[in-house]
Amino acid sequence: MPAMAVVGSGGGSVDGGKLTGQVLICSIIAAFGGLMFGYDIGISGGVTSMDDFLIKFFPGVYVKKHRAKENNYCKFNDQYLQLFTSSLYLAAIVASLIASMFCKKLGRRPTMRTASVFFLVGAIINAAARDLAMLIIGRLLLGAGVGFGNQAVPLFISEIAPANYRGGLNICFQLLITVGILIANVINYGTSRLHPNGWRVSLGGAAVPAAALLIGSLTIVETPTSLIERGKLDEGIRALKKIRGTDNVDTEYEEILHATEMAKKVDSSFQSLMNRSSRPQLICGTILQIFQQFTGINVIMFYAPVLFQTMGFGSDASLLSAVVTGLVNVVSTLVAIFTVDRCGRKVLLIEAAIQMLVAQCTMGATLAIHLKSTNEIPKGYALFVVFLVCFFVAGFAWSWGPLGWLIPSEIFPLETRNAGFFFAVGMNMLCTFLIAQVFLTMLCTMRSATFFFFSAWIVVMGCFATFMLPETKGIPIDEMNERAWKKHWFWKRYFSDEDDNQKVRI
Repeated sequence: MPAMAVVGSGGGSVDGGKLTGQVLICSIIAAFGGLMFGYDIGISGGVTSMDDFLIKFFPGVYVKKHRAKENNYCKFNDQYLQLFTSSLYLAAIVASLIASMFCKKLGRRPTMRTASVFFLVGAIINAAARDLAMLIIGRLLLGAGVGFGNQAVPLFISEIAPANYRGGLNICFQLLITVGILIANVINYGTSRLHPNGWRVSLGGAAVPAAALLIGSLTIVETPTSLIERGKLDEGIRALKKIRGTDNVDTEYEEILHATEMAKKVDSSFQSLMNRSSRPQLICGTILQIFQQFTGINVIMFYAPVLFQTMGFGSDASLLSAVVTGLVNVVSTLVAIFTVDRCGRKVLLIEAAIQMLVAQCTMGATLAIHLKSTNEIPKGYALFVVFLVCFFVAGFAWSWGPLGWLIPSEIFPLETRNAGFFFAVGMNMLCTFLIAQVFLTMLCTMRSATFFFFSAWIVVMGCFATFMLPETKGIPIDEMNERAWKKHWFWKRYFSDEDDNQKVRI
């Protein structure tokens, strides 16, 4: 008996649907929001290891860095230096809340355009910064851009992609994050030799991906789901025909229309998110973001040059090591694109949890034995730690990195999608802020035990992925409840006919 093709809003058919050039181009352009985010992650750690930058804004850190007997683990421990990195993510939390409402009222495409403007202005201010206050203001504007971009881009891609290609296309966002990190590391390696204003070139370079997204957002189509949700039915069906490459879209159009009509019966998506039947998606969507950050990945990516300098690498060598890890990050994310819709989400998450656990524990043990307060780690062991960092980054890049964004973007029904994804993005930014703000202090006080702290989190997240997360591979977005959550051994208890009726009445 042939399988019936059932479609969901922006999810394509169960049989997968056709991957058109229009969908591919729109997904790549939208994913430039990830390039902005990644460039900032990569540029921050490199800039904070440059002497010219430290002399101008953090002279106390510069003095400690070059003090012969300074504790290896405490050279960069400075709250203002950490604030330079973390302030962006504090702004992103507030921005993502505003962006969730912006997405619903005005659409995904204008939200991405706004993100690029914020990022562009922030990059210009940072490049021209004359004091710490100006530097932080620039970072806050960059944070607004990250909040708007990270709210809109994964939703945009999930809504236009056919179901059987949704995972790979959505991971384009994470791929360009990794490309941004790599580009930033290469630029930092070059600008570290441009005295005394190389850091200005690095920070100002963030304007390039922002400008690319701004120009690109003028050419892509809005998602049919967003257009229909806002009552623009004719535009919605035209956009649907354009991205599917066919006029035969009646079934998918009716499915989207039905989903939007159900969503309109909900007075408030935030209120609906508090319903019992919305808890599984809310819990899983937010906790995945907590786990993503508590793998310790941003410790590695933010502060890789600083970390390598702590181990005794020179400034150039530490930046070059960061380039190597950035390259591993990109290649490994490509692995995710080609495996996530074949192997599924859970297999990648569980395998990577084991891989990252081995890397973190071995790294912590190596540093505990060989890196004391004032010595330099033997070169052989230092190179071994660089290998472990790459091993760790590879595991993260084909699993918790991209899937931490993909899964929350595909598990919420339309009536709670913007609100639910806000909680996911907001939680990501909050955890990123906390880790960026305290890591250098943790490294100073806990030393190598910092890596065992993150190892404990990896054990917990591996168990969560094994037992608590349903598989979402190949399921259209608006069929997630029926085909994933209601069949899960634990989460099915949160669904009943009475809950569904209550959700419609709200």
